[in-house]
Amino acid sequence: MNKIQHSALIVATISSFITPFMISSVNLALPAIEQEFQPQGINAVLLSWVATAYLLAAGVSLVPMGRLADIVGRKKIMGYGLAISALSSLSCALAPNIFLLILFRAIQGLGGGMIFATSMAILTSVFPSQQRGRVIGLAVTAVYTGLMTGPFFGGLLTHYLGWRSLFIAIFILGGIPLLLLLLFLKGEWADAAEEDYDLPGLFLYVPSLIAIIYGISTLRQLSGVLLFVAGCCGLAGFVWWQRRIEEPLFQVNLFIKNKAFALSNAAALIHYSATFALTFLLSFYLQYIKGLDARMTGIVLITQPLMMVFFAALAGRLSDRIEPRILSSVGMAITAVVLFSLSFLSADTSVFLLAVVLAVLGFGFAVFSSPNMNAIMGSVEPRYLGIAAGSSGTMRVLGQVLSMGIATLILSLYVGEHTITPELYPDLLQSICRTFAVFSGLCLAGVFASFGCGKIHGRK
Repeated sequence: MNKIQHSALIVATISSFITPFMISSVNLALPAIEQEFQPQGINAVLLSWVATAYLLAAGVSLVPMGRLADIVGRKKIMGYGLAISALSSLSCALAPNIFLLILFRAIQGLGGGMIFATSMAILTSVFPSQQRGRVIGLAVTAVYTGLMTGPFFGGLLTHYLGWRSLFIAIFILGGIPLLLLLLFLKGEWADAAEEDYDLPGLFLYVPSLIAIIYGISTLRQLSGVLLFVAGCCGLAGFVWWQRRIEEPLFQVNLFIKNKAFALSNAAALIHYSATFALTFLLSFYLQYIKGLDARMTGIVLITQPLMMVFFAALAGRLSDRIEPRILSSVGMAITAVVLFSLSFLSADTSVFLLAVVLAVLGFGFAVFSSPNMNAIMGSVEPRYLGIAAGSSGTMRVLGQVLSMGIATLILSLYVGEHTITPELYPDLLQSICRTFAVFSGLCLAGVFASFGCGKIHGRK
């Protein structure tokens, strides 16, 4: 491993750690945020937007920033993303009300989208194909380490120092990869430097995706249905436009002509749609229904990402020798079975049993994620690595938003726009179980998408 590869791996893995650390720790702090802003009239649906606003902004910005990074340089865009993410974290820590907190979370999501769109692309730019699975496995391990430590340290910080301390910690952590990038990561990667940026495509893509995502979270209202339909029409127009121009914002033909790329992305979208809201839902379950504090909730939830950390790198290495679709399909199947079991949660369910179930779920996550990412990045030409990273990141974040949208929709149907009180705990539990049942069904469909992606090894 040369100096550039070593520096790229360090910057990418640290960056990959910070974002999931933030997401998982903030989800754990939502009950504490609700308690502080309760005099402002906060309800369960509005509270969910503290998480959703970040994901919405990140999902919308991923493809545009991935394309921009291919043109102006992946290192440059990653540096700006790290700076925006750190500064917006400090703003979140100082937010005086729930509405400004949601706004700053959206800005933070923009920075996160810039990081997502570049970190994996930089890794695949500097490492040869025969080492790709190993380094992707390390980066995914960093993601799961962030997921693992987020609930634990987030619970401790929230319990002892309050939820605002989380964002201060994220601000400090965010400066580390930015400093390393500026000082040690030499060179730049811009494989499409001579190409033009598709501004008409940008103005079609961003509003359409916002309308779809926001519409999903408000489908119980007529305005939500209209927004969703309008967004789908806009996205269809975006696809039509992308196929007409020579240098599009997004290579739609990658999905049309590249079966492995299309189905691997579809599997990622389904997997994250079915799993991301897990921490959100179980944080509510453990703190409201089981009566645990944030510290103990974090300890219980750590079991899932702990298993991810142990097995993600191994799964990545195995995917260099075994076809990724086989491993990812097994991982998706394990996830489906575990999510189905969680649909039978009750107020009397043992916390220890839940921790064991989460450990099995973490193993399924690890077996799916690294091989699936290897399949996505290994199915395209080098000049499309930024777009591939942006699209896979978009599938991940869009899946996360869809997951929160599904959870929020079902929560609103059972709990409504009310503050969560003990009288509503039975309805809250029922909404959690129904959501897990829906997620399990999604994963069953994902098994077929994952297995159908075809062979990756030996592709030219």
